[in-house]
Amino acid sequence: MITRVQLPTVLREYTGGNTELDIEATDVDSALEQITTRYPILRRHLFTDRGELRGYVNVYLNDDDVRDLAHGGRTALRNNDVLLIVPSIAGGEDAAFSTEELQRYSRHFSLPDVGMEGQGRLRAARVLIVGAGGLGSPVALYLAAAGVGTIGIVDFDVIDVTNLQRQVLYVTSDVGRLKARVAAERLTQSNPHVRVVTHEVRLTRDNALDVIRDYDIIIDGTDNFPTRYLVNDACVLLGKPYVYGSILRFEGQVSVFTGRTGPCYRCLFREPPPPGLVPSCAEGGVLGVLPGIIGSLQALEAIKLIIRRGDSLIGRLVLFDALSFRFRELKLRRNPECPVCGDHPTVTGLIDYDEFCGIGERAMDNPQSQTVPEITAVELKERLDNGDAVVIIDVREQFEWDIANLSQYGAKLIPLDQVLDRKDEIDPNADIVLHCRSGARSAGALKQLRQHGFSRMWNLKGGIRAWASEIDPDMATY
Repeated sequence: MITRVQLPTVLREYTGGNTELDIEATDVDSALEQITTRYPILRRHLFTDRGELRGYVNVYLNDDDVRDLAHGGRTALRNNDVLLIVPSIAGGEDAAFSTEELQRYSRHFSLPDVGMEGQGRLRAARVLIVGAGGLGSPVALYLAAAGVGTIGIVDFDVIDVTNLQRQVLYVTSDVGRLKARVAAERLTQSNPHVRVVTHEVRLTRDNALDVIRDYDIIIDGTDNFPTRYLVNDACVLLGKPYVYGSILRFEGQVSVFTGRTGPCYRCLFREPPPPGLVPSCAEGGVLGVLPGIIGSLQALEAIKLIIRRGDSLIGRLVLFDALSFRFRELKLRRNPECPVCGDHPTVTGLIDYDEFCGIGERAMDNPQSQTVPEITAVELKERLDNGDAVVIIDVREQFEWDIANLSQYGAKLIPLDQVLDRKDEIDPNADIVLHCRSGARSAGALKQLRQHGFSRMWNLKGGIRAWASEIDPDMATY
C-alpha cells in the first residue's frame, strides 16, 4: 500500500529537505521503520535506544492519534493513507500543540506552506478587526477557525434586524445585543483555543493608538470614512499592516497597506468624498453575500501575512464586480507626497477625522458648509396639519422610495445625484424640506442647493426613519 508520510519543519533537515515521503508499508510501525532506514539520522529523533517511540513524538494516521487506535502501531494501512509525525517543539511560535489542536488543525499541518511552523505563527498572532459587521463577520469566523491566537473586536454598536441579511455572526435572537459581545461568544464557541478581546468603544483619535498598538495586523471592517482614515493613519504611525476592504451594492475592493513604508489608504484615496456623496450600505444597499466574499479575501490576506507565504496584495488593489463576476487588479504605488507615509509627512499624529471628512463642527465654519437648519418629524407634521405650503423633496433612490415614502404629503423624488441637474423643478421661493433615510444625504443636498440661491430650506432630522418612529409606526423601515 502506498502511504504518504508528512514531516514537520524541524525534521526536514534530516530528510534532505523533503516535506513528504511516499512509501510502501503494511502498517504504521513498518512505515516508520522504512523512513528511518532510508534516513538513519532521523531514527534517534524518533526512537529511544530501546527502539521505542519517544514520548514527545506523536504519530497521526489521517486525523487519528495512533496511540488511540485499537491496534496502535500495528494498525493496517490502506492505499493513500497519510501519516503525520508531530514532535513537541519548544519556543514561542512553535510551542507544542495539544492533541485536540493537532486534530483541529490537521488540514493545515498537511499543507507544506503552513505545517507546524505556520500554525504556530497563527497561534502566536494578534489580529484586530475594526467593525464586527458585514466584513468583520466572515473575517472573524475564518481567523478563529484558522487558529489565530488573539482576535480583537472593535465595535460599540448593537445588532439590528437589518444586519442579519449579511452579518453572519448573528442570529435573530441576538437583536438588541452588543455586536462585540455576541461576536466573542460565537468565536469562542467556534474555537475555544482562541482568545477574543472586545473593545466596546468608538475608535477615536484619543484611543486609537492605544487600542491598535497591541496587535500585529489590523483588518478594516469599517463603514464610514472618518474611521477608515483614522485607522489608516494610526497603522502608518505604528508601522502596522492594514488589510483594507470595502463594499457597496454589488462591488467590493480589497488591498493591503504596509504601515510606514506605504502605499497607504491615503495614497489610494487622497481625500474623502464630500459628506453624503457616497451612500452607506444602509442607504445604497448591498448584496448580502458580497461581504462574505470580500471578508473572506481579507481573512486570506491576513493569514498569508501571518504565515509569511504567498504574494500579498501590497501595492495592488483588487476590484470585484459580483454581477459580472469579474475581478480586476490595479497597481497601487506609494505617493511620495502623501501627508502620512510620504517622504516628508505632515500628519505626524492623529487629527480630527470628522473635521477632515467634512462632518465636524469646525468644518461647518466654511461658508459653503454652514450648519444645516433642521426640522423634526413632529414639527413637519404640525406644519402639514396646519395647511402650510411645504415642498418635500426626497433625495433617496427609487428602491428606497418604493419601500416607504411621503407621497401622501406631496413629496417628490429627486435622487441626490440628480439634485443640481433638476433644481429647476424646485421653487426657490417655497419652504422646502429635504429628507433621506437618516438625514446625511439630504443635508448634503441642502448644502448644494444653498450654493445655487435656495435659502428657505430645512433638513428632516433623522430622515424618514424618524418619521416612522415618531409619526407613523406602521411605516416600513429598512
